[in-house]
Amino acid sequence: MSETEFRSGYIAVIGRPNVGKSTLINRILGQKLCITSRRPQTTRHRILGIKTTDDAQLIYVDTPGMHSDGKRAMNRYMNRAAAASIEDIDVIAFVVEGHNWTEEDQRVLNRIQKDAKAPVVLVLNKVDKLDDKAAILPRIQALAGKYDFADVVPISARKGMNIEALESTLTKLLPAGDLIYDPEQLTDRSSRFLAAEMVREKLFRHLGQELPYSLTVEVEQFEEEGNLYRISAVIYVERGGQKSIVIGKKGELLKQVGKDAREEMEKLFGCKVFLQLWVKVREGWSDNERILRNLGYNDDL
Repeated sequence: MSETEFRSGYIAVIGRPNVGKSTLINRILGQKLCITSRRPQTTRHRILGIKTTDDAQLIYVDTPGMHSDGKRAMNRYMNRAAAASIEDIDVIAFVVEGHNWTEEDQRVLNRIQKDAKAPVVLVLNKVDKLDDKAAILPRIQALAGKYDFADVVPISARKGMNIEALESTLTKLLPAGDLIYDPEQLTDRSSRFLAAEMVREKLFRHLGQELPYSLTVEVEQFEEEGNLYRISAVIYVERGGQKSIVIGKKGELLKQVGKDAREEMEKLFGCKVFLQLWVKVREGWSDNERILRNLGYNDDL
């Protein structure tokens, strides 16, 4: 196969929660598409991030982190979404922390060993956190022996270190093929979906440790008026006490979330945004399969 042949295909970016999968995709795309926070399990849906170059079209699939807790319907959904991404894929980028291998990493690797048919690249993220840079090579050698990886690439998604080398490695593993998406397209997701995700990210960043996992966001109105988007979204929580927390004293927290989300949307959409947010109680939404489907948690499985 000639090195000049155009290549295209799907790259599943998988790993346990909070290893930097969404940050990596945002870095590769050169703009923010996938929401991020310091808390694990921020990503709930599979999202395609599309990068087209002169030589290839790389379609990155951002997946929820695989984890062991499958008791709630929401957690089962996220595990199914992540596991489904291993199948019918061209390349797998298995992201781990370069300085830390955990039991959850091993569980993800076990799933890869069981179901993966595509070549797997081990991506050692956050290597900038290694105090001794000379320890990178021994870490690569130690982890490379866990599986027949096509390659092992150390990176820092946050600092942009070695990203081009990773992209080059992934491109070489893709099959020769034509464009799958329009070269100007960034994602398969709608602007309405992305708006809801922007609101949810800001809630994750402003709220306490547990509450973000008990809420979701649904955009009820999305209208374009020239260079203005009018967006109305509902934040659903599971209990009345959570509603008051999200709103905050004198509405200050909700106002700040709205301001931050609006600014993020204006960067992403390239236009002015008028955003209205409402908070409603929907008891047990995260553990009810029917409600989850109604809220769009079945559209990518």
